[in-house]
Amino acid sequence: MTTTTHLIGTRRFLPLFVTQLLGAFNDNLFKNAMVLYVVYSVYASEAAEAKFSAVASALFIIPFFLLSALSGQLADMRDKAMIIRAVKFCEILIMLAGGSGLALAWQGFAVEALAIPLMLLALFAMGIHSTFFGPIKYAILPQHLEPHEVLAGTGLVEAGTYMAILAGTILAGWINIEHAAICVVVTALLGYLVGRQVPPAPPLVTPEPLDFHLIRSSIALVRNTMDERRVFLAIMAISFFWTIGAVLFIQFPPLAKNVLHAGKEVASLFLVIFSVGVAIGSMAINGLLKGTVSARFAPVSVIGMAVFVVLFHVVCRAWGDQKIDGLLDVAGFIAHPLAIPLLLTLLGVAIAGGMFVVPLYAFLTTSVDKSRTARTIAANNIVNSGAMVIGSLLAVTLTAIGVAIIDQLLLVAVMCLGSAWLGRLLFRAELAAA
Repeated sequence: MTTTTHLIGTRRFLPLFVTQLLGAFNDNLFKNAMVLYVVYSVYASEAAEAKFSAVASALFIIPFFLLSALSGQLADMRDKAMIIRAVKFCEILIMLAGGSGLALAWQGFAVEALAIPLMLLALFAMGIHSTFFGPIKYAILPQHLEPHEVLAGTGLVEAGTYMAILAGTILAGWINIEHAAICVVVTALLGYLVGRQVPPAPPLVTPEPLDFHLIRSSIALVRNTMDERRVFLAIMAISFFWTIGAVLFIQFPPLAKNVLHAGKEVASLFLVIFSVGVAIGSMAINGLLKGTVSARFAPVSVIGMAVFVVLFHVVCRAWGDQKIDGLLDVAGFIAHPLAIPLLLTLLGVAIAGGMFVVPLYAFLTTSVDKSRTARTIAANNIVNSGAMVIGSLLAVTLTAIGVAIIDQLLLVAVMCLGSAWLGRLLFRAELAAA
């Protein structure tokens, strides 16, 4: 029996794994149902669509920037299982509000005045929910798992997360918005019930008073965490990766509609392929490293990602501006002679990305004392979220000054080279510390 299959059957891992799956599924079902509805049913210009997609992404990310320091303190100073239960209960309330916004949009009642603001408010609240759950899902692994199980557990969490993203994305593109409204509430209820089964994970240090000064605590947390060179390099490399991911996810819906002349089901298909690819990459790197936490393959992985991004850009350029009535459905899209090369290049981007980022998360959870793991992940989330907001603003700015969505892909390729450089520095620091 492999470490991976063994972990799936244990209570110290399975409830957390399923809770994370349900949360990621719900995030993406709700967000994509909202974004696809607005892009395809409300707005009618590439600039407006890209702006809304970026605003939605930024609203989800901002809580990570503001509240990660508090969430990291809380996770290290309190029982992580108790926090999970409280956070998952809040998800039920959030999705009741978000589901109401979806239902109002379905009815066509005050869509821009009430339904969209209500959905965006729920999305912001889900960002807060994820901010407090995020440090726990990684920090609890070294506490419940053996050292040789941590990379496999991290890989499973990442692969499972992206498969849940896949499921939520598929569903968002194919079901009616009123059914999405019901589904997000039911999933939140299931997440709460499963979350109650996570075993206790008490603090490993004597609890200290929480610092509620958000700016001061955030600055102190990042400064203290980034003092260690290897941790600093890992966090910076992960941040570059998520900046790239933020730009890509903003680009997918308007690119599918305006460049490929495809419907919302195809936009969902792009996110599906990306999610499958990251899941494959997450499991592949665990096999290559044989359970050893190392940044050995980080530089070559992200260089491969850059190559596939350029190829994706080339295929999009060659797609052509054929005249069609309406937008292509999935069958019409797949029938295009360049559809398979396009999807394969996108899959390559995602596989390489998964191989790059998973060992870096495992490194963060194993290179620091277990009593500080949650705060290390929280510091990482602060820097990541800041980088993603910059990526979102950059995408909006480029669109505003007239840079076509398709040409923004080349920016992603350049950012991959920055990640490769950081990955190389991290591996050299790893060798020096061995």
